[in-house]
Amino acid sequence: MARILLIGGHGKVALLLEPLLQAAGHHVTAVIRSEDQAADVEAAGATPLVIDIEHLDLDQTTNLVAGNDVVIWSAGAGGGDPVRTVAVDRDAAIRSVDAVVAAGVRRYLMVSYFGAGPDHGVDPADSFFAYAEAKTAADAHVRASGLDWTIIAPSALTLDEPTGRIDATAATSASVPRGDVAAVVAASIADPSTIGRTIRFNSGDTPVAEALRAEGV
Repeated sequence: MARILLIGGHGKVALLLEPLLQAAGHHVTAVIRSEDQAADVEAAGATPLVIDIEHLDLDQTTNLVAGNDVVIWSAGAGGGDPVRTVAVDRDAAIRSVDAVVAAGVRRYLMVSYFGAGPDHGVDPADSFFAYAEAKTAADAHVRASGLDWTIIAPSALTLDEPTGRIDATAATSASVPRGDVAAVVAASIADPSTIGRTIRFNSGDTPVAEALRAEGV
């Protein structure tokens, strides 16, 4: 059993992830922004903790993550406001990495997206540009952190029923159900071969655990 801190605990992926982590025997604390979200988190099997991660400084964030075995970043500003996107998806995410380092926690998982990177190709005039830039910067910070990190990079998210199967070898982005993203996060915690890897994936034909092992060979 691991003590897991899930930042962004009321997101669509997070609410699907929490029951999987509970079923695996982990204790999950889910960081949420509003007390109104607590009942949903509790129903999903996690312990809610109401904190606005966007406005914590480094010391406060370090106190938040301390004592956990695994920290998962699944928070996001939700698009729309580029200033808040930078504040949450870049600055708060980077601060969480620094806090995990300072607290002596080793395992860190970042939920990102398939196309994040210096060559993301998003036009600066596109409303998605701030998000692409923010996730690219945060992912780079994770990779340079020295932590036992994994970046989970799914393609376009859907609300389709999960299949439990993915394609972790595709060169281009397609789509994947949120439930399968949750399964990849959960399986990555259990599989040390995912450490130090960015796992880009679409829906596919290979069971999640097998796809992760095959990609790690």
